[in-house]
Amino acid sequence: MPRKSDEGAHMRATERTRPWWGEERGAAAPGAVLRAAARGVFPPADGGTTVLAQPDPRHAGVWAFTAHSVIFLDEDPARVLRTLHEVDADPLAASMNPFFLAELARRTGRHVETIDLVTAAPRLPGPPPLPLHAADASDHPRVVSARRRRQDVRAWTTPDGTGVLVLGRGPAGRWEIGLEVAEEARHAGLGRQLALAARHLVPDGDVVWAQQAAGNTRSIRAFQAAGHRPVTAEALLVAG
Repeated sequence: MPRKSDEGAHMRATERTRPWWGEERGAAAPGAVLRAAARGVFPPADGGTTVLAQPDPRHAGVWAFTAHSVIFLDEDPARVLRTLHEVDADPLAASMNPFFLAELARRTGRHVETIDLVTAAPRLPGPPPLPLHAADASDHPRVVSARRRRQDVRAWTTPDGTGVLVLGRGPAGRWEIGLEVAEEARHAGLGRQLALAARHLVPDGDVVWAQQAAGNTRSIRAFQAAGHRPVTAEALLVAG
């Protein structure tokens, strides 16, 4: 079990008068946390946990940064922290412990699908170097899934249809992408090209985000080759 002193670290984190992300409060705070992280401004590595309001009714979850976690959930912060303190795990990793996530899911009526690595890259000017056709009305499974999970979804395909790129708004309004490469077109760098193309398609002034399953090393390498950098680990509490 975590030591009693660890509980103090968790509690102090929710009482900050000058948060690292800026002055935003309430539902605006999670988005500010992401924007700060994209600029390279991260939480203090103090072993603490910050509990924030959800950015909207749809999105709740946990972000694990280096030695600091952020939980965005419309629940009493003291109750969340008590539950976290009861987890028999390394305090620095407790927020991603399956038992903790399962308890949050149980009492909120949500579920956790996976723990992802979340990466980000700044927008690049000009048109994408890869030829793409708009495919907003596509019934491709990747596009259909994006419509269920994101808002303001846009989609593109390569001329031969072997690559699919989806852009939409996810948690805290961030612009995030999904992509898929057909089996016959893999191992030729198309995933990296699609990830790079997305940096040209995100609205001006914004950052593009992506989620990669921790075990999908091929995807992680493709996104990093396209200029993405790791920001946080993420477990979303999905409704329905």
